[in-house]
Formats: sequence, C-alpha cells, structure tokens
Amino acid sequence: MLNPRLYMFLLLPWLLAGCDEAPEPGRSLEPVAIEAGDECHVCGMIITRFPGPKGEVFVQRREAPLKFCSTRDLFVWLRQPESAAIVEAVYVHDMGQAAWDSPGLEHLIPAGSAWYVVGSGQRGAMGPTLASFAERGAAEAFAETHGGRVLGYEAIDLEVLEGMTRNEAGMQHD
Repeated sequence: MLNPRLYMFLLLPWLLAGCDEAPEPGRSLEPVAIEAGDECHVCGMIITRFPGPKGEVFVQRREAPLKFCSTRDLFVWLRQPESAAIVEAVYVHDMGQAAWDSPGLEHLIPAGSAWYVVGSGQRGAMGPTLASFAERGAAEAFAETHGGRVLGYEAIDLEVLEGMTRNEAGMQHD
C-alpha cells in the first residue's frame, strides 16, 4: 500500500497544473467558422439551421471553441460564475455585415466591444435574442427598425436575460 504522504507528493504536480490561468503558448484565440454540423454547447441544436446571430467562446484547457446557436444562449452561459472564470475569448456575429436568416460562417467580432439590441422583434434559435453589432450606429439603426434598446457587453446581465424570457411569456414587469 502506498504511503498517504508519498501519494499526495506524487499527485501534487497534477493538482498544481490545474491552477495555471495563462493561455497555452502558441494557441490561437482567433474566431473560427461556424460550420454546418456544429452543435450548440447549451441546447445541442445544429447551429446553422436557425436564424440570428451566433457566438463562440474559447475557454481554458480546450483547443476548440464552444459554439452557441444564439447570443441569448451564449450570454446565459457566460454569466454563470463557473463559466466566467474560464473564459479566454468571446466572439459574436456582426449583424451589420451578416444576413439575419443566414449569418454565414464568418463576420465574427469580439463580443466585448460589440453593441447589442435587446428586445427587438427579430427572433433567434431559441426565441428572443440579442442582435450584435460592431458599430453602435448600426445597432441604433436596427433598434429603430425592429424595436429594442442598445446595450454594451457589460450591461448584459442575468436580469436583462431573464427580462427577455419574461417578456416573451407575456409576463411584463415594471
């Protein structure tokens, strides 16, 4: 039988390896195309079968990004405490460049610098979604046409996301 102290000593390097928060050297955090067979990390749906902006997230200790069928699913996942701690890079579609019904495989921009329209009449894969734009002016023009309000990345919290769900269910609240 292995001595418990020796056992812990042998496990120590493995345990400490999980504490390194730095990205792996040489690892690319550039957006990758959302392809025809990609599934949503949250709901498992085939991403390209649905309209509206999509997203992807690079996380620690994973080579490929997690992909999402809608920006709402993306933000619900991002705003969980356990998720926020492992995020390295986040991308969303620039709907100023992409078509709503088929945003394509490119036009992904950094989510942190994007502008979002919440509460528009446009729907994504899971119902109401956040329309994402590289330029604030494009977001404002979209809101003027389709309704909603323009918010920055940091303003989108769980309360905003829950409000989208309540409003969809007809349970408006003041």
